[in-house]
Amino acid sequence: MRTAVIRSQERTVDGHTRAGAVGEDLRGPGDPRAVAPHDARELSRQFFRRLAELEEGTREYQYARNTLIEMNMSLVRFAAGRFRGRGDDMEDVVQTGMIGLIKAIDRFELSREVEFTSFALPYIVGEIKRFFRDTTWAVHVPRRLQELRVELAKAREELSSRLDREPTVPELATLMNISEQQVVEGQIAANGYNSSSLDAALTGDGPEHGEAVLADFIGVEEERLALVEDFHALAPLMAELSDRDREILHMRFVEEATQAEIGERLGCSQMHVSRLIKRIITRLRTGMLGELGCA
Repeated sequence: MRTAVIRSQERTVDGHTRAGAVGEDLRGPGDPRAVAPHDARELSRQFFRRLAELEEGTREYQYARNTLIEMNMSLVRFAAGRFRGRGDDMEDVVQTGMIGLIKAIDRFELSREVEFTSFALPYIVGEIKRFFRDTTWAVHVPRRLQELRVELAKAREELSSRLDREPTVPELATLMNISEQQVVEGQIAANGYNSSSLDAALTGDGPEHGEAVLADFIGVEEERLALVEDFHALAPLMAELSDRDREILHMRFVEEATQAEIGERLGCSQMHVSRLIKRIITRLRTGMLGELGCA
């Protein structure tokens, strides 16, 4: 499914359309993926300038965006190469890195005065790291505890060889220079690395109970509870927005006004409204998700 999503975002128009889609002022390379890295940097700057002038959602905008994706795929392969030997299918790793590349392209601005490669690599690497973090653990635990589990395993191995027995919690805490409570947290978190099948049979207290499966004793996730948590996380972020930004969000998502209608009320173009909404949503999304590109 992940692969299908990425390939759908990479899809470009056919060669005939490509020749005239962007206009006479900017024509794309015959095969963007074959562009040398040095040339890709200069071409990327040209396409980013063009992208800033185009209206999102148009065919010309999609062409420029897709060409940027194809030209910079070498960045993804470079970043993915750092994760060889982990036993995972490299195709999945590359496809995951493509998500980071697409995020970087959508968020990059020439006004940052930084090379796109420097801006994009943290997004790509961060996305790949999240992929490993979320797919190698049976359940999701905070990254702090995942890292603590690794350090705890190293400390346990060192003390076991030194003492010729299993180390105690106080001994582990002393070696790692952390509290005993933190050691216990790490041990509990380690339980989330492996899982049992929900179809595992459980024997009842007596023959009259027969056999049940583990899934019979697991509660149902309440979707509305997650919505409440999202509202609580979003509230302070909304409070930080300006009155104008909150008004734009209210008109677009509460009154369900079109971008053109919002533009008329604010006295600006539909394209400008589109950029304002994108900026506001990106700011809120970054605040909600946190540590994007820094994982």
